[in-house]
Parts: sequence; structure tokens; C-alpha cells
Amino acid sequence: MDEKSIRIVELAPMRVAAALGFGSEPETIAIQTLFSWAEEKGLLTDARKNRYFGFNNPNPSAGSPNYGYEQWMTVPEGVEGSNEVTIKLFEGGLYAVGHCESLETIMQDWQQLAAWQEKSEYLVGKHQWLEEMCSVEALLAGLKGDFHPDAYSFDLYLPIMR
Repeated sequence: MDEKSIRIVELAPMRVAAALGFGSEPETIAIQTLFSWAEEKGLLTDARKNRYFGFNNPNPSAGSPNYGYEQWMTVPEGVEGSNEVTIKLFEGGLYAVGHCESLETIMQDWQQLAAWQEKSEYLVGKHQWLEEMCSVEALLAGLKGDFHPDAYSFDLYLPIMR
């Protein structure tokens, strides 16, 4: 990611289905929970029409391999959650957005985005940090056991304010 590729985006409010995972690889747990639910609801017939966001919840803590991850999927009005999947209204907000080409560089890309913010005119916002899955086909293939970390790409959303 280079500084020229970072863009400022106003993310609109959205209605999302949310699933939590906790453990040493909580992303997989959260994604599998959400996609199983979505498949039962018939929401994956055209998976590319939805948006997919995730973030640590709670963050990793020193000395423990375990942490949490929350996975979101945009859903239309009328869709109801379940015991494992909740429906939330996300308020949106102003973001600095950078692109990440691989799971293998995601930490480095987050660090570069944070370094950009420190030098910018923007303060860190109080709204949610987000990772948007751009490679939905890779995600669906991964859920079927065909996992390739280098096939995943993300837009990283760092919350900002003036």
C-alpha cells in the first residue's frame, strides 16, 4: 500500500448480520457461522451483491493465543437473525481506506495505514475499524476447503475525524 492509494470514504449506514468467533483462529469460526446461517436463509445465491466486513472483537491480549473476531454481512430489511447471528444497524462514518492484497501482509498494511493517519490532518475516529473482504470468490472457496491466503484481498477502513 502506498500513500497515494489511500482514499477518504464516507461509509453509509447499513444493516448487517453479525457472527462472533473466539479462539486462536476466530475468523474461520465467525465466517463459517455467518455463512451457514446465510445459506439457510437463501442469502448466498448471489454472494457478490452483499458486502462482508470483519474486525477483532475482543482484540488479542498479551500471553494468550485466543481473541475474538466479528464477521458482518449486509442484509436487506426483513431478514431476521438467530441464536448465533444478530442483526445490527451500523451508523457508518468517515474512513481512510487502503487496499491489502493478501492475508500475509494484512498486519503490515494496517501499520502503514495507521502511520499515514499519524502524519495526516485527521484524528482517529471512535467508530469501528473494519476489514472489507474484496475477494468473495476466494472466501467461498476457502469455506469449501480450497484455502489460498494469497487469493484474499481486503479494503482496510481506519475510522477518522477532522
